[in-house]
Amino acid sequence: MMAADRDAGAPLFQLEAWAGSRLSQVESALERWVTADASPGASHAAPAALVEAMRYAVLDGGKRLRPLLVLAAHEAVVADSRQGAEAALRAACAVELIHAYSLVHDDMPCMDNDVLRRGKPTVHVRFGEASALLAGDALQALAFELLTPDGEAVPALQQARLCSLLARAAGSAGMAGGQAIDLASVGHTLSEAELREMHLLKTGALLQGSVLMGAHCGTPDARALAALQDYGAAVGLAFQVVDDILDVIADSSTLGKTAGKDADNDKPTYVSLMGLERSQAYAQELLTLAQQALQRSGLANTLALAALADMVVNRAH
Repeated sequence: MMAADRDAGAPLFQLEAWAGSRLSQVESALERWVTADASPGASHAAPAALVEAMRYAVLDGGKRLRPLLVLAAHEAVVADSRQGAEAALRAACAVELIHAYSLVHDDMPCMDNDVLRRGKPTVHVRFGEASALLAGDALQALAFELLTPDGEAVPALQQARLCSLLARAAGSAGMAGGQAIDLASVGHTLSEAELREMHLLKTGALLQGSVLMGAHCGTPDARALAALQDYGAAVGLAFQVVDDILDVIADSSTLGKTAGKDADNDKPTYVSLMGLERSQAYAQELLTLAQQALQRSGLANTLALAALADMVVNRAH
């Protein structure tokens, strides 16, 4: 996957190469941190069966978009990528753990009741409902543990800021709140404004939070931070629009999850509200908004962020 530099005649940005090197760091860190080993200061290791379910939920699967957004935003705001690198890696893994926990819980019979995720049986199918619930709980807790390491690698003020951003993105005014609206909306017709608000919370909040967490691993100025916030909102909403499109046009093997599930469950989506063609056009409009936000950020190194936005929207083609 390649995305063009915004300047005419500039070399193409190699997203695949950029992402590959960073994802190897993320995968290695997740492999190292999601274990049965006792945390520093803890008196007991985690139960092996619980850790097995946690690792099943988070390792060896997924696009890792949220960690990539963290790392791209971090690199955009620092002159030297070594500045805040430990905080950025921990933030990248923390948002992936929150995302993984949300998928475990969303797939359970009390919510979406899905049996396929990332091309394999969902956690509750593989381990049972009680173990899935506990694995999700433990992944959520581990996310915040990663953001608060002992020592001086991540300053206390930065730890607090990252925890605040992640909690806000995942909580009642973010992802969890959006899921609550989604469940309450089954069988109901929403306006475009209501659907937008639901998805800005359910999906967009954690994607936008990933961008902001990455930025706060550096020291962004107010102009850059405002632009990155707008970029994150546009990309977050675009991701859900495209997800709705893919639910209609892709098959289960391509998606790695059950295709057509939203229509079968009578859930409101962008395609059901606006139609396929208008939804596709709206995704492109959101891509333009994301690109415009990067242009006004004043940041010199936004090629990775631009390429990720393009990937999010054009994965439907």
